Amino acid sequence: MVKLYDSGVYLVHGTELVEDGPQAAAVLQNKYGQTATREEAAKNTMAYGILKDHNTSGNMEKLQVKFDKLTSHDITFVGIIQTARASGLEKFPVPYVLTNCHNSLCAVGGTINEDDHMFGLTCAKKYGGVYVPPHQAVIHQYAREMLSGGGKMILGSDSHTRYGALGTMAMGEGGPELVKQLLNKTYDINMPGVVAVYLTGTPDKGVGPQDVALAIIGEVFGNGYVNNKVMEFVGPGVDQLSVDFRIGIDVMTTETTCLSSIWKTDEKVKEYYDIHGRVEEYKELNPGAVTYYDGCVYVDLSQVKPMIAMPFHPSNTYTIEELNANLMDILEECEKKALVSLDGAVDFKLRDKVRNGKLYVDQGIIAGCAGGGFENICDAADIVRGRSIGADEFTLSVYPASTPIYMELVRNGCIADLMETGAIVKTAFCGPCFGAGDTPCNNGFSIRHTTRNFPNREGSKLQSGQISSVALMDARSIAATAANQGYLTAATDLDVEYRGPKYHFDKTIYQNRIFDSHGVADPSVEIKFGPNIKDWPAMSALPENMVLKVVSEIHDPVTTTDELIPSGETSSYRSNPLGLAEFTLSRKDPAYVGRAKEVQKAQKAIEAGTCPLDVLEELKPVFQAIHTQYPEVGEGNVGIGSTIFAVKPGDGSAREQAASCQKVLGGWANIANEYATKRYRSNLINWGMLPFLIEKGDLPFKNGDYLFIPGIREVIEQKKGQLKAYVVSGGLKEFELKLGELTDDERSIILKGCLINYYRG
Repeated sequence: MVKLYDSGVYLVHGTELVEDGPQAAAVLQNKYGQTATREEAAKNTMAYGILKDHNTSGNMEKLQVKFDKLTSHDITFVGIIQTARASGLEKFPVPYVLTNCHNSLCAVGGTINEDDHMFGLTCAKKYGGVYVPPHQAVIHQYAREMLSGGGKMILGSDSHTRYGALGTMAMGEGGPELVKQLLNKTYDINMPGVVAVYLTGTPDKGVGPQDVALAIIGEVFGNGYVNNKVMEFVGPGVDQLSVDFRIGIDVMTTETTCLSSIWKTDEKVKEYYDIHGRVEEYKELNPGAVTYYDGCVYVDLSQVKPMIAMPFHPSNTYTIEELNANLMDILEECEKKALVSLDGAVDFKLRDKVRNGKLYVDQGIIAGCAGGGFENICDAADIVRGRSIGADEFTLSVYPASTPIYMELVRNGCIADLMETGAIVKTAFCGPCFGAGDTPCNNGFSIRHTTRNFPNREGSKLQSGQISSVALMDARSIAATAANQGYLTAATDLDVEYRGPKYHFDKTIYQNRIFDSHGVADPSVEIKFGPNIKDWPAMSALPENMVLKVVSEIHDPVTTTDELIPSGETSSYRSNPLGLAEFTLSRKDPAYVGRAKEVQKAQKAIEAGTCPLDVLEELKPVFQAIHTQYPEVGEGNVGIGSTIFAVKPGDGSAREQAASCQKVLGGWANIANEYATKRYRSNLINWGMLPFLIEKGDLPFKNGDYLFIPGIREVIEQKKGQLKAYVVSGGLKEFELKLGELTDDERSIILKGCLINYYRG
């Protein structure tokens, strides 16, 4: 089904793979009549060509990228624009689309969600952007329909910013990276590795894009095979897939922790652009005659079976056939894994979902940028047509990804087919994907064609004793389960005639409702600020020396951004840095906020010119110990703050608030064995936080310990990669920290204290 190569590969004429090794050059010459060095062939990837076209540094090893377009949604654009305004924003320099697909319901916190929308509309007018009102389209579907372009690059503030199937290299990053683009700065990265995803064969009837995506994720996530690399989709199997199918695989590449994705394009992609009235945006993309890749994910589409990703990660994958054949054993294994994910906070059970030897689920959801596509919903309608989802616990909700898709489904009868079964069809909304809609009942088990199934991402609250869970599946198998009234069923188990209706895009829907400035700014427009929209608090520059208290210690194998700052109802406070910060780690370590704020009193005393020891008594023995070796440390040359330790933090969402909330509460650093994603590490840096690394093994400190880092400012200024630190406990116990590679700009941002300070000068 999926095979990973142990070495790099050469792709010849887009179809033949030659594994790298001592004989590779001879095989290329003798069998194919081709010669190319590894270095030359690596320049023939589609990714290399697109990055070269957008690189402004003149050095393809150290990229400084400028994007063609930007996109954000309503839990990120307020903070981004506020940061950019504080840094001197006058006009959006490139097309910037503000969609409203997360805080769409306006049901939590009074007026604050709609206040954010009005902020976005007035900013689009003032600075020359595009405003997409709530319920019109989820962010990524609008980008596919209206922003994508062959050979173009798009930067979005949502982690699932992936439009590679349309020939667009897109990346999801934290808000500060978009701020840089708004201020005509660049996105700075080393040239990423490029891994081929070689597709061959044709999927069986009933197998959908989520099945292929989950099969790939299950193979590559745990070993980091594509971590921070570009996934380049090639091979004859691409030609066998519709564009909707390709999009459905592509959006899920985020869950592999890759940097971006790109696909070869063909007449089907050209037709997609033509249907959407933008055929001029099509560009044929293919790898060169001989192309070198740093690795290869080989996927035989004909061998892919309906898949399920069990709680609590998209990589926790099984075939549905395997799950049904080993039901109790696999459910027990999932319960054991949950003990780690949930820290034993609640009694999580799945085995009680088994009825008469079959797994019964409480809820099915087909939604968002992954599930809400036209073909997914049409096929689901074909499966359930003429059936009933039943009158028991099981429910089915379907969210088309955009109003044009919804309209076409109305016209071709699919909406009626779905509703007749008892399913509910709703408007374009990302809520089910991040816990702001369709939260199951306590102990409920939901199957969803969405993007993630992290702990509590569906909306349950551990701190209130609640737990429900999500398994990811393809829309077709969700519909098959609905056809069997909630009993888990693979779509391939049903004999269904798929009609495959043609899609017609109705552009008048957007023309009637979306504000498009066409790049023309109107400085006379006054921005509307609701009472919840607050400016960022002042942040201090990096001190000469640093005292940190460890206020949370997390030993899960991976810590998601959902655990660092929960999604769901907290999203309504994203425009209020202080208000949102109160939710930091609330589901993982509820005591964190109180501990961090207690330490922050000391730093605030320093900033006010008073003695920190007077407001935090426990610091007195800490400084006594420090002064035994560093008597000069004291007034004017020390900062006091907090840090957390996590094994591998930052998997999942691009949300900058996972870092900024820690900073707002006085956080100066994270300490980790490694960082799950480039974007989380960048978020830390852009908020002036130090991304420390420590070797795996027994920690020299524990939660509640104070750490002393002498000369930290000098370490950053002199570009040192490692530094000495001390655990302060009756004396000073030395240990080593590392920083990893930092660009000159990143060092300057850290020294200034955050990106806002950096641009203010």
